[in-house]
Amino acid sequence: MGCGSCSTGGCAPAGCKSNGSCLTNGCSKLDVYDWLSNMDMPSNYKPFPIIEVKFKGSRKEFFINIDNLYLDAGELVAVETTTGGFDVGHVSITGELVRMQMVKRHVNEGDVSKKIYRKATTADVDKWKAAKDMEWTTMHKARTLAIELGLSMKISDVDYQGDKTKATFYYTAEGRVDFRELIKRMAESFRIRIEMRQIGMRQEASRLGGIGSCGRELCCSTWLTDFKTVSTSAARYQNLSLNTLKLAGQCGKLKCCLNYELDTYMDALKHIPDNVNYLKTEKGDARLQKTDIFKKLMWFSYPKDDNWVPVEIDRVKEIQKLNKDGVIPADLGELLEAESLIKAPDYENVVGQDSLTRLDDRQRDRNKNKNRNKKRPLQQEGKSANQQPRPNNQPQPDVKLAAQQVRHEKPRQTPLIIKTNPDNAQAPNSAESIKGDGIAANKRNNRRKRPNTDPSRNPPKGNE
Repeated sequence: MGCGSCSTGGCAPAGCKSNGSCLTNGCSKLDVYDWLSNMDMPSNYKPFPIIEVKFKGSRKEFFINIDNLYLDAGELVAVETTTGGFDVGHVSITGELVRMQMVKRHVNEGDVSKKIYRKATTADVDKWKAAKDMEWTTMHKARTLAIELGLSMKISDVDYQGDKTKATFYYTAEGRVDFRELIKRMAESFRIRIEMRQIGMRQEASRLGGIGSCGRELCCSTWLTDFKTVSTSAARYQNLSLNTLKLAGQCGKLKCCLNYELDTYMDALKHIPDNVNYLKTEKGDARLQKTDIFKKLMWFSYPKDDNWVPVEIDRVKEIQKLNKDGVIPADLGELLEAESLIKAPDYENVVGQDSLTRLDDRQRDRNKNKNRNKKRPLQQEGKSANQQPRPNNQPQPDVKLAAQQVRHEKPRQTPLIIKTNPDNAQAPNSAESIKGDGIAANKRNNRRKRPNTDPSRNPPKGNE
């Protein structure tokens, strides 16, 4: 869905300058798909009176639709607040799906007391947009005041109420902060009611958004609503290196995606034997180096040997049982079986895609074809078709000078030999006679085309 208030005209999640507050709800942040919308309801069905409304960031609240307004997802509505006035938000879901959301979030119907006043009018929208435009400057002024007071806190976001009478400041801090003096100064500067709310690092990342190391937008800012505890044991179970730079997300904490595949790894680890640090063999004590959970292989190495040997899990369990009984096998039983396990698949580099210079070779071939097409004919610039190419170390002759010398030279007199046949004298049949006729014809044509510059061979005629 395209945005009506952002500068890009149509945006991806959190890609516009409205930062999730587009009038048409085009950023699709924490949207819910109403899979009950196409279902036919009974004739005596009464719509569920509670509506879920979404505000800036990931804040969602439930309101009672007392006037039974017909509301669609994405519409702007003016709703009641706890401190007076009104706020403006988008309708996220309606109908029976709201009932299911309330059960999921453990909210009772009797606890919902705030009401929906009306659909947002033009005046409400203008005032709401003016309040949103003040958030950026207000946050920077509040940060300046906090630095002047020497408070160890970071103000990360500001959320104005729709009627521009109250602002909520979200901040992060390691401990408790005495911000009473800060509130006094901010109230004098901004002339509004102020509420300070402390959030965690993960909540801050979800409000601000960003791009993760996977190249996609952060899960916490698009669809993830509940933040579970992530420990380093999740990385150990998945055989990941304990590098904080790779395991930490934008918030500085461990990535939430470490928990996504943890259950799969835990199920696969049930078949892996425990406490297998080394196995005793006649070759020596083979120490465990690596475990491939999904291939069910365990890699061991002998002392004073850098090669790792893959062993199947069943064989590891067998050797472990033999060691407990005091039996030492000859080896791990890898031999040909191990070589077949680590054998690389047959692969032929047909198109040269593994070559780092494949693109350079292709460009070089194209240049050769272009140069070949641009070559001039051999007969151009005085070159004959039978002329052999001159070596590079010999100088190129001057074509104009050679042409002038040819003009002043006297043509050689080639005797014309014609053999006649006594039977048919007018029709010579021999090859020599035909050759002689051709030479004579060429000489006559050359004399007609080329002017004779020698005065001795061209005497004046008539009375000259």
